Amino acid sequence: MKKISIIGGGIIGLCSAYYLAKEGHQVVVFDKSDMSDGCSYGNAGMIVPSHVIPLAQPGMIAQGVRWMFDSQSPFYVKPRWDADLIKWGWQFYKHANYKHVEKSMPALRDLSLLSKDLYQDFARNNNSFFYEEKGLLMLYKTDKVGEEIRSEGEKAAFLGLEVDYLSKADISRLETGTKTDVFGGVHYKSDAHLCPQKFMQFIKEELKRMNVKIQSNTLVNDFIIHNSTISDVVTDKGVFTTDEVVLASGSWSLELAKKLNINISVLPGKGYSFTLRDQKQKPVIPSILCEGKVAVTPMDNVIRFGGTMEITHTKDTKINQKRLQGIVNTVNGFYPDLKIEVPNEKDTWYGFRPCTPSGLPIISRDKKIKNVTFATGHSMMGLSLAPATGKIIAEIISGKVTSITTTMFQL
Repeated sequence: MKKISIIGGGIIGLCSAYYLAKEGHQVVVFDKSDMSDGCSYGNAGMIVPSHVIPLAQPGMIAQGVRWMFDSQSPFYVKPRWDADLIKWGWQFYKHANYKHVEKSMPALRDLSLLSKDLYQDFARNNNSFFYEEKGLLMLYKTDKVGEEIRSEGEKAAFLGLEVDYLSKADISRLETGTKTDVFGGVHYKSDAHLCPQKFMQFIKEELKRMNVKIQSNTLVNDFIIHNSTISDVVTDKGVFTTDEVVLASGSWSLELAKKLNINISVLPGKGYSFTLRDQKQKPVIPSILCEGKVAVTPMDNVIRFGGTMEITHTKDTKINQKRLQGIVNTVNGFYPDLKIEVPNEKDTWYGFRPCTPSGLPIISRDKKIKNVTFATGHSMMGLSLAPATGKIIAEIISGKVTSITTTMFQL
């Protein structure tokens, strides 16, 4: 049995704690917040084996440049003179090619399908988090965008995922909750969804039952290292001895890695969401509204809308009303009977997704410090990939063969 310190109490850290505890290890989770908010709570709740194409892909840079001149666009890189941003941008450029995409797709598929299997295991025992398998609708308004979305669907189908190509009439018959104004869509029948807040509550209760210690409101300041091994985690609440450290700190992973002189490239991608309750009409199937890159998810008696990706920094806490307006305009354009309005700032959630320049998560042992393992960089798919990541982290630390190959997720 090892004493494991997990830095980060989001869904990646908590799923890692769960599977490590199942292996019999003594686990403590450190988080600087009260663990009641963050991307693990405000996300769209989608489990997406369909998302096999990484953010770093051909054409993304040119599209990103065009979007930078649109105040309501779904993607934006906040310009600033910053060495980490310049490094990230250069590495993104080097990864945005067909060879990288072809190598990444099977790896993302395998990680996603493993995660879905593990979510099914959780739900069979206790589905308090409203896990459902209704698939995901990729809806589009123009044939030009539709051509791109259908092409992505063909790639997913080639990898063995179940995909349907739908006309406007097909979608009207399938989506019975509200009217849609679309040209067509692709239905990824392999996808699922859940309520993120409910799942976080569920996993915390599981960890409590398994005697995992959670140190919330605890800031990790430093590490004590001997012979290329961390012996202690230094926090504002004291010093904790440890045998292993898991860095699952999301968008704050870069600054913690710097304390260890470890070279990673992870930047925060700020996104927004808001949730409406007791809507008379709401979609019954989760969707992504492709022209605006907006996610729409029905969750029990609520509906959540989310979108935008602003590559920025963790001190960027201002809500950009124009991008929020862009989300609302997109929703009303696709679902004309919803007639939603821009929410008040107090009702708007924002969070930082940890983005790597490769568009792939990092699930890897460090090469220099022997007892550090990374679980970060999941971008917009943290919830989707969390159980699989946690299981693989437990397998790595326990010296077992991993459930899937992790070659593409190495530092």
